[in-house]
Amino acid sequence: MTLIEVLIAVTLVGMLMVGIAYSLGIGLRAMERSNDRLALNRRIERTQEILEQQLLNLTPVSAACILENPVAPQAMPFFQGEPQQMRFVSTYSLTEGARGYPRILEFTVVPGDPKRNPPGVRLIVNEFLYSGPASAGQTCFGLMPDPVTHALVPRFAPIQPRPDSFILADRLLGARFRFLQYLAPPEAPRWVDQWIFKELPEAIAVEMVPLPGENSGVQPATLVVPLRVDRLPGKRYGD
Repeated sequence: MTLIEVLIAVTLVGMLMVGIAYSLGIGLRAMERSNDRLALNRRIERTQEILEQQLLNLTPVSAACILENPVAPQAMPFFQGEPQQMRFVSTYSLTEGARGYPRILEFTVVPGDPKRNPPGVRLIVNEFLYSGPASAGQTCFGLMPDPVTHALVPRFAPIQPRPDSFILADRLLGARFRFLQYLAPPEAPRWVDQWIFKELPEAIAVEMVPLPGENSGVQPATLVVPLRVDRLPGKRYGD
């Protein structure tokens, strides 16, 4: 073989190796994107299962509200239901699953990541240990007159994001809570945006709408969870 033939052979082998390396790089990047998408899908499915379990294990408790008057706490049923915020006690938590102590759960809708365009909104949850009415009372003012109807309605402190807040859903166009109110026949049950009643709702809907263009993979869906609790908060039962 001549020197020219050797140079041509080396050049061809080099070009072949570059092509193989480039193809391997494309394949590895595609596999990485697929793994990331599968991990995101599993996370969305898991968090929605957690949210459903938290609602199904809602526990009727009372709160000794101290924010308005720390000296004389006011007792009231502990459940906050508003379009963008929700509070209750559940025996299912992110921290310990179904095996731990009851937790005060705080759900709220906050702005999304400002570095992304559009930022959208996200649904987050805070968890606190429930140790009795006094622990729940640190988040409420008690029953106060409504400025429009003048009826006594529960008042709570605003829910704030924390460093340990868990993101249940992200990249949302909107999210809100709705509550199913039972009415005596022949009236049909109705959905309300704010819960101001002593008894617990028949069901809770968590409505989540993804941002336009966020169509890849599993998307957060609206959850409608019927509550299995048939006890009235604050009432003493013989059992």
